[in-house]
Amino acid sequence: MASQYFEGIGRRKASSARVRLYTGGTGNFLINDKDAREYLPRAGDYEIMLQPLTVVGQEGSYDISVHVNGGGISGQRDAIRLGIARALLEIDGEFRGQLKPAKLLTRDAREKERKKPGLKRARKAPTYTKR
Repeated sequence: MASQYFEGIGRRKASSARVRLYTGGTGNFLINDKDAREYLPRAGDYEIMLQPLTVVGQEGSYDISVHVNGGGISGQRDAIRLGIARALLEIDGEFRGQLKPAKLLTRDAREKERKKPGLKRARKAPTYTKR
């Protein structure tokens, strides 16, 4: 990979992703030192992650390296997407006008709610029995 890169950090649910966009790349995409399609094989995940690049018309022009940990598949995918969008802003601030209306710069702050005592989950109560 090239020497100069721009970095963005994305978070979603319990996931955290450090994304590096290397300038002058050919479109290589590595997640935790594995190919992106191999790391997240679910249909549609790859396209969702690359949404920020598609919106600004820069797909295939950067090599992407990601270190992600925590959470599950969709949380990691969305953390990577936010990280890519933030790294694009570091490259060129003019991209904000395209990324913001597409809602790619907003951090989704929803977290898992804790389990309460006396309940089965966060809000599900045990079935009421009269006798």
